[in-house]
Amino acid sequence: MLAGAATTIAGVGAVLALADIDSPLRAPFTLFFLLAAPAATVAIALRNLEPVGRVLASLSAAVAVNLLVAQGMLAVHRWSVPGGIAAVAALSSLILLLVLVRRLRGRTARRRVS
Repeated sequence: MLAGAATTIAGVGAVLALADIDSPLRAPFTLFFLLAAPAATVAIALRNLEPVGRVLASLSAAVAVNLLVAQGMLAVHRWSVPGGIAAVAALSSLILLLVLVRRLRGRTARRRVS
């Protein structure tokens, strides 16, 4: 139930920022999205770590992804809030896709050996 609430808050934050809707909840929900989306995907990738280490590593990775997106957009003079939200969402989706593909390949390789 907590994961569903977090996903809803993050989704609402992304929609509020992308649609440019003025709301007092826009800033905190968008900030939550910018931290939660990359952190969740990295936490899925690091499932073999201990919980405290996984939380610290995933939050650090989320901050690093956000800084890299911001620096990249500033370097090419294409900074925009909706663009940053979209770039973070795309990178988070890409990380999740790579993790899922790696897991599926690992299962197939194990089945072939057996």
